[in-house]
Amino acid sequence: MSVGDCMKSEIKTLAENRKARHEYFIIESFECGIELFGTEVKSIKLGKANLKESYANIKDGQIYISGMHISPYEQGNIFNRDPLRPKKLLMHKSEIRKLDGLVAREGYTLVPLSLYQVRGLVKLQLALAKGKKIYDKREDMAKRDAQREVEQHFKERNRE
Repeated sequence: MSVGDCMKSEIKTLAENRKARHEYFIIESFECGIELFGTEVKSIKLGKANLKESYANIKDGQIYISGMHISPYEQGNIFNRDPLRPKKLLMHKSEIRKLDGLVAREGYTLVPLSLYQVRGLVKLQLALAKGKKIYDKREDMAKRDAQREVEQHFKERNRE
């Protein structure tokens, strides 16, 4: 097995926010750690996390994710935490300051894209995003449909 194959196999996607790419223009994405308790990590690794209605905000120089649902771990009994509690994200101070300035001045928002595991650690891919208008969403759908038709046309032509 080559080094490239080893790197690919180390990343395991645990949860994804597919709606984010439809609702927002993704400007830039960041990898950040997430502060979790033991039962939350076990539950996430079982695939019991949901990022659909989650968002990140910056408060007192710290960045938190709200609305991320982590189902209680079944064998966790008294150690389980509130499924919707705000969770602290771990990023460099300089990155947090940069994001804070952009979010405050230019109307961007912070949206989680995916939750994944790298070498045993749970990481979050956070995106700096700007909301799409309805006509932007329609335009994206039209482009996707046109691309699909072109691909079908080429397939039919190659068969003949």
